[in-house]
Amino acid sequence: MKTIDKEKLKERLENNEVTLIEVLGEDAYQKEHIKGAINIPVEQIGHKAKERFDKDEPIAVYCSNFDCGASPAAAKKLTEMGFTSVYDYEGGKQDWKDAGLPME
Repeated sequence: MKTIDKEKLKERLENNEVTLIEVLGEDAYQKEHIKGAINIPVEQIGHKAKERFDKDEPIAVYCSNFDCGASPAAAKKLTEMGFTSVYDYEGGKQDWKDAGLPME
């Protein structure tokens, strides 16, 4: 599984080169999320991703912080389904927010 750091993720988002998915529940997403992210909870990632994304489309997943296990689980699931360009942003919401980067 590939990981991505906040600098590379920020660059790819600015260039529209990646789809960013928060894999936490809808309540957590509605409270606050990284600007531009969509929400697909980890337990729905399999069937929702298959419906919405091409297998070669770059996708980055994230959850709350370095200790959260939801984004690695989602990245693993997507990779097992045949998605070829999946990245886990391990630092998640907390790392992004601590860096002063845009939240919604």
